[in-house]
Amino acid sequence: MSNIKIRTVTLSDIDQLQKIGRQTFQETFSESNSEENMKSYLEEGFSKEKLIGELNDENSEFYFATLDDVVIGYLKINFGESQTELKDSKALEIERIYVSKEFHGKSVGQLLYDKAIQIAKQKNVAYIWLGVWEENQRAISFYKKNGFIEFDKHIFKLGNDEQTDIMMKLKLSY
Repeated sequence: MSNIKIRTVTLSDIDQLQKIGRQTFQETFSESNSEENMKSYLEEGFSKEKLIGELNDENSEFYFATLDDVVIGYLKINFGESQTELKDSKALEIERIYVSKEFHGKSVGQLLYDKAIQIAKQKNVAYIWLGVWEENQRAISFYKKNGFIEFDKHIFKLGNDEQTDIMMKLKLSY
């Protein structure tokens, strides 16, 4: 897997971004949620209009993980006012790290995570934070392994279902 590359997502990648976004969200959460709520979230959360807005936001960045030019995962990070909550100028939010199911356990998520850390250090932020569904034990374990600690909870709406996300953060030391 040493030939996995991380690259910046641009507007010309919109179709690939929409495809990998919908695919990985579906793979991750479809078993635990109603078909109706999944359909609603996938249509709204990954509409071209919404993704174009996010790609045009100077305080948000997307990165693809590719293997032989095939997108196998992606990362979305936010700064400043574009953070979904805290909006702390000294913080970076990891909003999404998703990897195609067939590549789970092959360090793709770690490579995307490492990219987020690299950017956080370049931007000299004090900490990184994120929200992760309380039932997504795989992700919670991943973040704990990387030094994140729980600090709060918030509600995430999937269709008409209110779910609890655990908020986690990692203080950076330079």
